[in-house]
Amino acid sequence: MEELKPIVKELAKKYAEDILTDRRHIHANPELSFEEYKTAEYVANRLKSFGLTPQEKVANTGLTVLIEGKNPESKTVALRADMDALPITEANDVPYKSTNEGVMHACGHDVHTSSLLGTARILSEMTDSFEGTLKLIFQPGEEKIPGGASLMIKDGVLKALKHTPAPKSIIGQHVMPFLPVGTIGFREGLYMASADEIYITVKGKGGHGAMPEKIIDPVLISSHIMVALQQIISRNCDPKTPSVLSFGKVEAKGATNIIPDVVKIAGTFRTYDEAWRTEAHKRMKKMGEGIAEAMGATCDFDIHVGYPHLKNHPALTQRMRQAAETYMGKENVVNLDLWMAAEDFAYYSQEVDACFYRLGTRNESKGIVSSVHTPTFDIDEDALEIGAGLMSWLALNELKG
Repeated sequence: MEELKPIVKELAKKYAEDILTDRRHIHANPELSFEEYKTAEYVANRLKSFGLTPQEKVANTGLTVLIEGKNPESKTVALRADMDALPITEANDVPYKSTNEGVMHACGHDVHTSSLLGTARILSEMTDSFEGTLKLIFQPGEEKIPGGASLMIKDGVLKALKHTPAPKSIIGQHVMPFLPVGTIGFREGLYMASADEIYITVKGKGGHGAMPEKIIDPVLISSHIMVALQQIISRNCDPKTPSVLSFGKVEAKGATNIIPDVVKIAGTFRTYDEAWRTEAHKRMKKMGEGIAEAMGATCDFDIHVGYPHLKNHPALTQRMRQAAETYMGKENVVNLDLWMAAEDFAYYSQEVDACFYRLGTRNESKGIVSSVHTPTFDIDEDALEIGAGLMSWLALNELKG
């Protein structure tokens, strides 16, 4: 394997400008979740220009492509990138600024897609150097429930195809604005949380704020519900299982002296244990409805079940970390902490051995420090060559393993 490393690095360097061009094109033309029609068309055309034959319209706006080495029926490894953008208006003043008003690649999916395109190009030129098959997954809708990963799985991306076996493992890459460019992060086992959306509607009887005895106050009742629901976490959750319940939206369309009829609440619940997750759903719904009933109101308690928790297969992640240390240098590979954010790559991790790692994109000297999901998010584009080359190297190592 060691003799392949300089070849991968040379090809990554050779195609770095093309990868950058791909990234800037995708960044300037973002599309929201499940609306990635032009992005998918662009990706398909780029893959075809490499001599590959993509399978298009998987989960409508997704696509996959196979890169076959020697003995393609021996083993399949999957690589994944997501393609959708966020409903954010970009504030960066850069030549590749979003041209789609109100839509922005503020989570780095343009980086993931362009890097995987670079990986496709590199590995399509190295088919005599590996055995087995690589399955590249370009996925829609990571940012929106039910998650494009779940739909891709339903469409069979993890199943055997023709003469190639089902993937035994899958590798995913995500930008990390808290890691300096040139560094890579790994974590074995539990990594990212499940994520559910909670929508509560409390219905009472509004009226004049000076006459509370004549009304059923949904504002007061909602406050009791929100405080009480925190007890579900603090008094029932195993301390070894991190969990978060947060409410980010409360809508009560009253005034200083007007109590509304209805209050709407929206929040999120996140954890790392699927059994506890299900139990917490039941407890929260029972408590919310019970408090409202006891205080004379009604409560519609709706939970939109989102992504499961993401777990990195320990043995696979150890292999990928060792391979990354060989490619990047041990000093440039770091440990990651638990991350309460969610990712629909978690669906893959529930089905096959998975490794989801982080690509450093921060550069304080260039002022590139903004977090994801912000209007000023950007990356040090030196990360693109690293991302494409490293994923190629990891894939080659996993086919060998």
